[in-house]
Amino acid sequence: MKIFVAGLPYDLDDAELTEISEKFGEIASAKVAIDKETGKSKGFAFVDMPNREEALEAIESLNDISLGKKPLVVKEAEERPSSGRPPANRSFNNRPQGGSGYQGNRNNTRFRP
Repeated sequence: MKIFVAGLPYDLDDAELTEISEKFGEIASAKVAIDKETGKSKGFAFVDMPNREEALEAIESLNDISLGKKPLVVKEAEERPSSGRPPANRSFNNRPQGGSGYQGNRNNTRFRP
């Protein structure tokens, strides 16, 4: 079960998050979200726990406690809705040609009524 954790201190790293979370059971992964431009924490993270009961206990125990200035918000992570965009690693150059999109004036003739 994947858990969303918000309200984390900005200096908390993956190892510290794992240490806090593993008190409730096995941790498959614990990843603090990092801003790509600054390299600093965004203040939230995701923890993946294989055992649902242990994950629910972690949510109940950690929600609303303070590790810093603000209380944690801990809940089951929601599936991210599809944006309709292709994955970032796909090239637009491989698109099939044709389709119903506007193609412009292909043969350089004018429309005359």
